Amino acid sequence: MQTYTHGHHESVLRSHRWRTAENSAAYLLPHLNAEQRLLDVGAGPGTITLDLAGRVAQVTATEIGEAELDLSRKTAEDGGATNIDFRVEDVHALGIEDATYDVVHAHQVAQHVADPVQALREMRRVTKPGGVVAVRDSDYAGFVWWPESTELTDWLRLYRNAARANGGEPDAGRRLVSWARAAGFTDITASSSTWCFADPESRAWWGEMWANRFTDSAVARQLVDSGDATTADLARISDGWRSWAAAEDGWFSVLHGEILARA
Repeated sequence: MQTYTHGHHESVLRSHRWRTAENSAAYLLPHLNAEQRLLDVGAGPGTITLDLAGRVAQVTATEIGEAELDLSRKTAEDGGATNIDFRVEDVHALGIEDATYDVVHAHQVAQHVADPVQALREMRRVTKPGGVVAVRDSDYAGFVWWPESTELTDWLRLYRNAARANGGEPDAGRRLVSWARAAGFTDITASSSTWCFADPESRAWWGEMWANRFTDSAVARQLVDSGDATTADLARISDGWRSWAAAEDGWFSVLHGEILARA
């Protein structure tokens, strides 16, 4: 795992806790049943994990460290889930026996790992024959918005540069099929979906979240420490996010690539 570009500032977790199986894993839901075992790679704060646990027999949630895994544990505890266990794991070398799970799920993981092909090989290895590996990642180059904004254009350029400096691939969504084929999958169903923020409430939430991230989170510190941006640059971009959110015709679409790959 490379450096996690977003970090775990409250503004980041605010975004991650908004995610549900319905808004972030809809492509997978028709393939789940109450008898399956599911591995959730990179569970984060665990809101998707908790939803998935309500649809299958048993879930294993993984994260890169105990501190990160504690976020998932807390969500599971608060949600009353009793069928989730937790493991610290590196997706490049999972400490799990072959053919253990019916479903392996990873949301917004491939874009951050050092070797996404090796990660997919490992996901395939621990999946039972005929089981499914479900991967969804955003594609930053496919993000579009209105009104046009110099500040948001600068935001996108700086974020993509920071992610790549950390060894990640921010435009992962379009590469998932290619990576899965390189990992040995031959039965791959590809799709895409979007999040859209256009009404006043969702614009305010999305805009303020990114305004906070670009002044207070790990990516903000990285950009200043690397010399790619100054604190004044980031403050200008942050104000740009708030201006976009306040625009009555404001609209933002977040593109994701998705794959269902059969083991």
